[in-house]
Amino acid sequence: MSVALITGASRGIGRATAHRLAEQGHDLILHGHGPAAVAETAELLAGKFGVTVVSGAGDIADPQTSKALVRLAFENFKRLDALVVNAGTHAAGMLGMTGDDTIERLFAVNAAGAAHTLQNAVRLLARGENPAVVLTASITGTHGAAGQAVYAASKAAVVGLTRSAAKELGPRGIRVNAVAPGFIATDMLDTLDEAGRAERIASTALGRLGTAEEVADVIAFLLSAQARFVTGQIVGVDGGLTL
Repeated sequence: MSVALITGASRGIGRATAHRLAEQGHDLILHGHGPAAVAETAELLAGKFGVTVVSGAGDIADPQTSKALVRLAFENFKRLDALVVNAGTHAAGMLGMTGDDTIERLFAVNAAGAAHTLQNAVRLLARGENPAVVLTASITGTHGAAGQAVYAASKAAVVGLTRSAAKELGPRGIRVNAVAPGFIATDMLDTLDEAGRAERIASTALGRLGTAEEVADVIAFLLSAQARFVTGQIVGVDGGLTL
């Protein structure tokens, strides 16, 4: 039975991915920023699918958090087969009007947090069976977006991390890919009014927002043996937004 670690698993894409992998029979280590929500998710999935699910909480910007998660994986399973680096934060703001704290937080979580998580998991992944990593990037990190330059830059760092790690870790048998979601119906879009939501839908070729479950399906594919010759790819899950 495969073992997967998912960061940012208490909501949105991370929670949907945890559900999909548990459904497929993976044992899980789940991370959330706060302990209550991720523990609830862990209990739910363990009860529903009969897999072993352990949870840990903390700020992913702190490298001690991902170190603790890897220790949980080792203590409970002695190996790690799959890693989903999903924890992230979002903030929009025009250049010249974005606060210093916001800039620092975006990079601390999205860029440095992803790097810490991947780095701390590498040794245990090397003990896994057909190990694979998927990071959550964003279409803003690959194509840019006005009013989101700093967020886009933090996600562009994830793209660079993915491609470089794929080259570095490929010889060790570890595949590394990323998904780049478009406009997905999660709480990150809750700040949009009806006009803003309609604008996002109109700019998407498929004429609707995506769902967290649709992104989770792509993540599950990239982790699976069906994608065994796929590495270093940034897979857009955007309904044709970037066509």
